[in-house]
Amino acid sequence: MTNKAAEVLEARLQLPEDERSDVAARLIESLDTTGDQDIEAAWSAEIQKRIEELRQGKVKPLSWAEARRIIVA
Repeated sequence: MTNKAAEVLEARLQLPEDERSDVAARLIESLDTTGDQDIEAAWSAEIQKRIEELRQGKVKPLSWAEARRIIVA
């Protein structure tokens, strides 16, 4: 790691957790420049399907606490 990169990292580590998360996500996104269009389209379709299932009442949303309880069990 260069000195400049180390300085940037050190400065960003001082940010609050939510801001560090945003910075990390943006950095990761910047690495994926190829972007598979088929995958993007599939995720978009899946998201739309799930939203529609929620709207139609076919599925019920869970709170994060409930989902976590199920995952950990």
